[in-house]
Amino acid sequence: MERKITFGWAIVPLLVMIGVMLVTIVYLKQGPHIPLLVGTVAAGLVAWRFGFKWKEIEEGMYKGIRLALPAVIIIILIGLIIGSWIGGGIVATLILYGLEILTPAFFLVSIAIICAIVSLAIGSSWSTMGTVGVAGMGIGLSMGIPAPMVAGAIISGSYFGDKMSPLSDTTNLAAGLTNTDLFVHIKHMWYTTIPGFVIALAVYWYLGRNFSADGTNTSDIAQTASVLRESFVISPLLLLIPLIVFVMVARRVPAIPALIVGVLLGFLAQIFIQGSSVTDAVGALQGGFVIDSGNELVDELFNRGGLDSMMYTVSMILVAMSFGGILEHTGMLQAMMDKILKIAKTGGGVVAATVMSATATNAACAEQYVSIVVPSRMFAQSYKNKHLKSKNLSRALEDGGTLTSVFFAWNTCGVFIFGTLGVSAFEYAAFAVFNYAVPIISIIFAYTGFTIEKMSDEEIAELKMEKEEEPAPQV
Repeated sequence: MERKITFGWAIVPLLVMIGVMLVTIVYLKQGPHIPLLVGTVAAGLVAWRFGFKWKEIEEGMYKGIRLALPAVIIIILIGLIIGSWIGGGIVATLILYGLEILTPAFFLVSIAIICAIVSLAIGSSWSTMGTVGVAGMGIGLSMGIPAPMVAGAIISGSYFGDKMSPLSDTTNLAAGLTNTDLFVHIKHMWYTTIPGFVIALAVYWYLGRNFSADGTNTSDIAQTASVLRESFVISPLLLLIPLIVFVMVARRVPAIPALIVGVLLGFLAQIFIQGSSVTDAVGALQGGFVIDSGNELVDELFNRGGLDSMMYTVSMILVAMSFGGILEHTGMLQAMMDKILKIAKTGGGVVAATVMSATATNAACAEQYVSIVVPSRMFAQSYKNKHLKSKNLSRALEDGGTLTSVFFAWNTCGVFIFGTLGVSAFEYAAFAVFNYAVPIISIIFAYTGFTIEKMSDEEIAELKMEKEEEPAPQV
């Protein structure tokens, strides 16, 4: 028996979750876990209403969780690396040298560009934010720049590099799912990505004018630098540790082994360079680094990291993926996509619908990878029917899926950023300029037809030939 859930019922769990989320976060000032649980219950009830058995609903939840397990491992390792790098003095060294080199007026522009370069080299926005980003937060806060602005610049730079790097998993995923050559895909993304990053840098330059060296409390910076020198052994040798990790990833060593090496080196640095005991070094890995310097800013920034600090993030991911798993595996997400496909009549409409659908999937399923995988399956035939080249689809998937994941506090990316940088999606959203500029540019290009490439006559002929060679469906 076919159990097709209608669009009206399919959006009920999403509306329930968003409604409870707004009340819980805005009025009750609580976290997003409970609203996601309520949404999961609502999704289960809708599925049950349409004849799905508990075993099937449960399996949908498990499938969603299994999809997020690689991300969970990365998150745990990032927690360990933050604890060990703070304890090992690596973060303090990066911050101190950054305070000496960077100026307040150009800090937002500088940190965005630095994160872009690092992320482009290693292909990982998360690894960049968990290492360079943490140090960047310390430098920016020491200069008196608001945390949401600093986080926004770090996110913009990190996602620019991730999106354009041939080493990025999402970049390879989007190209692979659409049968697009990787470098053709990357080249096609330049049209939307470069203007988006230029806009972001222009905004950061404009915002940075309010933080000139003359207007910055240099005594606070000097005091912060003094506390860092008193609390840690500062050495340029410590810069070799992040360099080793970045080189490993750039040379295509998988992220997990590279991060493990980073954790080990930070652990050893805490013992042999900072002079901590093995007990304290292990404690930094488990519960995070602990310092009582008397400087409020330093204490707030450096009392963090460790395995325990990431359990909030991990629990959020498990709940979010349970919710998303039910939506996808019971056909509710399909029902939403079908409705969108009916509205998209033109080629430009299909491209715009892809961007918006990927964004909606980020909200509904709370996972960046799902926002690429599901729309790629949903829209593939529509692009062929409109005689649009596959690189249009791969670009739209990244413009809408990869970038907008940061705007939802319950998405794995939003949760990771909160756990790593200490700023919530509701605070940094307005300053993650690159991440919303690119989808807007992509939609504008879709409706104007600019850079939207159609198949050649030869490609259309090949497509027709493939269709004719397909076996007729059996009755």
